[in-house]
Amino acid sequence: MRPKETITAFDAFLSERGLVLDAVVIGGTALGLLGVVSRQTRDCDILHPQLPPEISAAAREFAHLRRRQGDVLQDAWLNNGPLSLTDVLPAGWMQRLQLAYEGDAITLRCLGRLDLLRSKLFALCDRGIDLADCLALAPKPAELVEIAPWLEAQDANPDWPAHTRATLGDLCRRLGHGV
Repeated sequence: MRPKETITAFDAFLSERGLVLDAVVIGGTALGLLGVVSRQTRDCDILHPQLPPEISAAAREFAHLRRRQGDVLQDAWLNNGPLSLTDVLPAGWMQRLQLAYEGDAITLRCLGRLDLLRSKLFALCDRGIDLADCLALAPKPAELVEIAPWLEAQDANPDWPAHTRATLGDLCRRLGHGV
């Protein structure tokens, strides 16, 4: 899905049905809505709140209609997959949100810059597939230094801290930070 186009169409879809979605989005959709990346993404990760049943049902119906038009949108394209991240983000993350999209029926906020970096760097270290997004965010050395202790604390595996340091070191080299 192309985040801006899909969310705009879903906004009209919800508006026609008198439904409203006010949520926090992360991942590729957030980066697409902010204009950081222009790539497609397979889903829209809602961090908060838990999606109401009527919104989830509407998202499935929307996906079904889009597939009949030749789209490949899956039923679970709008999901709460990253909900557990709310348990580990630093205190006050909700006060640091930024507006990502505002339509007639949908308002999406995303994490503030450092928290968004935290989520993407954690995904990079955990899954190893978010390098392009991390490069697009172009974190400054001071931001990486600030995030590193938090990132190292996100996994109990004794090898995790060394893994995160190596991953951040590689990212720094790719960004030309001279590390």
